[in-house]
Amino acid sequence: MTKRPIFASLLLLSSALVAPAALAQDVSGGAPASDTPPATTEAPAGEEPAADDAAAQDEQGDISIPGGADQEIVVTGRYTPNIVRATPEVVSVLSSADIARTGEGDISGSLQRVTGLSVVGGGFVYVRGLGDRYSLALLNGSPLPSPEPLKRVVPLDIFPSNVIDSTLVQKSYSANFPGEFGGGVINLTTKSTPREPFLTFSGGIGWDSETTNELGYTYYGSDTDWTGFDDGTRDVPPLLKAAFASGKPILQGADYSQDDLEAIQMELVNAETTLLQQNNHIPVNWSAGITGGTTIPFANGELGIIATAGISNKWRTRDTLQQTSLNQDLSGDPQTNYNRVITDNRIVVNGLIGFGLELGEHKLRWTSLYIRDTLKQSRLGLGSDANQVGRDIMKQDTAWYERQLINTQFVGEFQFDALKVDLRGAYANSQREAPYERGFTYVRTNLPTTQDPTGNTFVNDLGGNRGDATIAFSDLNEDLWSGGVDLSYELAPQITATLGYAYTDTSRTAVRRAFQFRAPGLPVAVTQLRPDYLLSDATIQLYDIALVETSAQDGTAAFDAGLTTHAGYAQLQAEIVSGMNVNVGVRYEDAKQTVVPIDLFGSGGSAIAATNLKNDYWLPAVTLTWEVAPDMQVRMNASNTIARPQFRELIAQIYQDPESNRQFRGNPSLTDSELWNAELRYEWYFAKDQRVTAAGFFKKIENPIEAYTSLSTDSVANTSFANAPKALLYGGEVEVQKYFALDTLSDAAFWASRRLVLIGNYTFTKSEIQVGAGDTTVINGVTQDASNFFFDGSPLTGQSDHLINFQIGLEDQDKLSQQTILVTYASPRVTSRGPSGQPDIREKPGISVDFVARQGINLLNKEIELKFEARNLTGRKYEEVQESGDNRIFLNRYKLGRTFSLSASLKF
Repeated sequence: MTKRPIFASLLLLSSALVAPAALAQDVSGGAPASDTPPATTEAPAGEEPAADDAAAQDEQGDISIPGGADQEIVVTGRYTPNIVRATPEVVSVLSSADIARTGEGDISGSLQRVTGLSVVGGGFVYVRGLGDRYSLALLNGSPLPSPEPLKRVVPLDIFPSNVIDSTLVQKSYSANFPGEFGGGVINLTTKSTPREPFLTFSGGIGWDSETTNELGYTYYGSDTDWTGFDDGTRDVPPLLKAAFASGKPILQGADYSQDDLEAIQMELVNAETTLLQQNNHIPVNWSAGITGGTTIPFANGELGIIATAGISNKWRTRDTLQQTSLNQDLSGDPQTNYNRVITDNRIVVNGLIGFGLELGEHKLRWTSLYIRDTLKQSRLGLGSDANQVGRDIMKQDTAWYERQLINTQFVGEFQFDALKVDLRGAYANSQREAPYERGFTYVRTNLPTTQDPTGNTFVNDLGGNRGDATIAFSDLNEDLWSGGVDLSYELAPQITATLGYAYTDTSRTAVRRAFQFRAPGLPVAVTQLRPDYLLSDATIQLYDIALVETSAQDGTAAFDAGLTTHAGYAQLQAEIVSGMNVNVGVRYEDAKQTVVPIDLFGSGGSAIAATNLKNDYWLPAVTLTWEVAPDMQVRMNASNTIARPQFRELIAQIYQDPESNRQFRGNPSLTDSELWNAELRYEWYFAKDQRVTAAGFFKKIENPIEAYTSLSTDSVANTSFANAPKALLYGGEVEVQKYFALDTLSDAAFWASRRLVLIGNYTFTKSEIQVGAGDTTVINGVTQDASNFFFDGSPLTGQSDHLINFQIGLEDQDKLSQQTILVTYASPRVTSRGPSGQPDIREKPGISVDFVARQGINLLNKEIELKFEARNLTGRKYEEVQESGDNRIFLNRYKLGRTFSLSASLKF
């Protein structure tokens, strides 16, 4: 009789914690090498998890392991099936069943249900109040590049749930992971090869109460925009491409005549990218996908194949209020005050193909992933600026942002008796292209003139004092090569030593070319033309409209960046005495990080300083786990880790963020942050898949990197970055997961197999920046008093004091039937330091209530899953606000719509 292997979870996780790629396979529920069931109780790709498994309970006794054709090994010991319990570190695991229960369309939505995690703006995960810079994202154990100009961390909202099988969050540092580990590491595991052939088709539609069938704005673009791929309309025209390559700034002078500039302008796509159109009936959201896989058995092994592809097309309209103030107490009328309607059409296309080869005790896995995330954005705003008293200002913007991630990786796991060898190698490329970022400003004077007796007409005089027109092209490309090897040797029963080496090489190039259209002295009748007529071929030629490059006025137009790391580490995992285990290790990590301005115009060098950080660190870590009772254990962890500046934070180049509609500018003088971490944790596993955990944690940070805000001369809010002197962060968290059988409520068959699911967690976090007399910070090479940028005792940016997640639901243990209410609360958090002594800018996430129902039915011998989602039932608002007494300035405020969606999947 074949039974589950003893210590299966513990051994798999111990090897995984010295080889992250191994964990990627094992947690996902992929098939093991033999016919023995996996250590986890999760279903393989395409299958529902088993409703119950009595064998999965902790047990003591003899357990058989197949050892070959006619031999059997019998070992006596305790089987610990729970991944969270068995690992020697502090982890949280989102299985495929957990992800499915939340019903989220992308993985960042599921992660916000994990204890201590919150998701901030665009899918960036904060762990225990530490910003995304302190979190590390891996895909099957390999690092990922970012398509975001502001980040080196990949936004997790670009990962659709249909390509991710499980997610592990490790909150305590171990030496096998990269040293940039402040809050935690998030390891995403793609779908593994199946145990039996399957093919699944899926589709869905959705409704947003603030968007669907409501007023919004869009523009034509190209015929294929709905797919997320432009048909070539937005390609850089030949004359402009040649001008880019010339190495000369594009403006009238020795290099370009007025005729040259007019020819360049007339090649630009005009009406398709400039003409904003009102749409009173914004379409519904929709998605579609296909997933399939099979396994091919052969002598002493098998080959598994899985592939998936999907597309989603979603709309979102935000009716925003955006303000700024110049007064420290925020008194009086706002300096700028705009009501702006923003409509986003977001299209995500994804594809994955994976092969898994198992040969006896050896496993080989190759996975390739493609994700394209496109945002088509239209903005129309009306407001006022105190610098232009009595005038109304109308701003129109159109943009197209393409983000793309390509990842291919190989993982090999080789078992030679007591020696285990893990190899991993990966290449990833991320890109972001933003062609034809167009902006138009029209001004209404409200003063009668001869040409405009009413004064009620909006005009744009192209660069005078009544309006302007701009266009920009930007491109970002990042390549990341990574590799590693781990050698693990079982020195004795319950004692494993590991030596490892890891290498990463990241290179990024970013270019942004920005222009203004200028034509002083335009006739009034021409200034009143709509944007596409204003910049028509006839107008350009008739009124000598000039194209003036402004790329380098506020920084550098382009930069190269690189980060190369070499790391070696040693780790020992051992049972010191019965019931007490230690995982101790040390990592030596050497890194060279550069950010160099590119001299596009051959002017002999940029005035902006390059950054060259070269540091090496010894990073120790130890975790002690003590089993105080058969179902209880206590963990203690201490470690030293680091956080590096992100590329975009180091370059003084203006960047417009489409999410917050705010400008960002880097600081070349940033330095690394160092963290000292400690945690004490209690865990009680009182029944299968049920637990109570409580933890306290403490972090001390030297030179934390914080965002601060300043106002430009035209009252635009600019965010930049600086090293604060010190910071402390401490807090606690508690988690409860409990099931209640409902068969006692009634004899009716409906209740016989149903249970009540209660999952809840709460995290309290407190942080404070420490600024003393004489503390300084360096801004663009200039040493300044730190108190000019940071208040002593202020919280770290992104940190909420309170995070609450609660799930209550009914689920059937015999078949797919789940109904779940999900509640999330995050208390206010600072998004940026206030400008010029003003109060900090705070976001108020508030309470969100969602409902998800999943129901499986069988129709004509085919499995069908129906899913209904209702989200943001409380109708909360998004608020980013400054407050001083009764005075309030809303930097961003809008309603978040209630969303409803219905989807179905058909499995063959």
